[in-house]
Amino acid sequence: MKLGAAAAASTVPTMMMMMAGGSSSLSVLMFSRSVAAFSATTSGGARSSAAFRPAAAFASPSRRAPNSHGRLFSTAETSTDTASASEDVIDYDGTDTSIYAQQATELTNLESTFLQTMRDRGFLHQCTNIVELDKVLTTSVSDGKSTSAYLGFDATADSLHVGSLLQIMILRHLQQSGHRPVVLIGGGTSKVGDPTGKDESRVQLTDAIIAQNTAGISKVFRKFLTFAPDDNNSADGDDDDGNDDAKAQQPNDAIMVNNDDWLSTLNYLEFLRDYGTQFTINRMLSFESVKQRLNRESPLSFLEFNYMILQAYDFLELARRYDVKLQLGGSDQWGNMVSGTELGRRCDGRQL
Repeated sequence: MKLGAAAAASTVPTMMMMMAGGSSSLSVLMFSRSVAAFSATTSGGARSSAAFRPAAAFASPSRRAPNSHGRLFSTAETSTDTASASEDVIDYDGTDTSIYAQQATELTNLESTFLQTMRDRGFLHQCTNIVELDKVLTTSVSDGKSTSAYLGFDATADSLHVGSLLQIMILRHLQQSGHRPVVLIGGGTSKVGDPTGKDESRVQLTDAIIAQNTAGISKVFRKFLTFAPDDNNSADGDDDDGNDDAKAQQPNDAIMVNNDDWLSTLNYLEFLRDYGTQFTINRMLSFESVKQRLNRESPLSFLEFNYMILQAYDFLELARRYDVKLQLGGSDQWGNMVSGTELGRRCDGRQL
């Protein structure tokens, strides 16, 4: 696993979760915690430890390690990072907007093992309808079933960086809690390039390079997740485990899919007609990833502008094919993910 520039970045990629199912309203979880925030917890900086203290309050004595985050991420601390980290959970009027302050009662009453783990480890940052989500996760496990969740990884390099390890570990916790991880390799979206956090367009990758990168990153997940016996690592066609056939398939066995399977076969005019009407330019321009690029007066190509539509369509397609009800992703992907929930509701009447 490559420890590149991301290892020294000021923030760890954050996680978000979206829930669908039943007649309940939209449920969304966002996991967010910056490296600088962890450092500030133990360094006595301007932020002090208030931002992270609520998470520790829910943890059992054996799980509490108040100084661990500072030790792990202290190299990333700067005064600039600390200031920006404070904005993650402290509003301009000084109000603590984190879920630990706003929904403390709901967090105390969580029954889902997965949500309890996320809560105790301080990953939760924001959530709507967490009570209904907790009920869905708990009920599916008690009924001997599982809830499917996906997280996407674009094939922009032949190895994953340290930021991806956090995301993979979230999937591991999900599986250990009885739910099914769906690893989505972005073989199709890699041809477009995610504009989020970039001042300029990504370098265009050839199909051969994307295929090579897909093969490289796909091998990583088998070291952390248990895959279904009939899942032949479908994203790259390589199965180097050899032991899958010896066990029966379990409800929480992971699967790996590639969005190039459906994105590469889309008819442009049909896609625009069927799904283009569900997106408004007004709304798309309000997304943070777009606003940041425009505010910097950096070019944003029409190709990149389409990325959010494709990511939204991924959620819909995964819901149709694999009954995926949860989406995990970075907080910088919030607009794209919300678009996916809205697309599912408008096209299929799904609560995503």
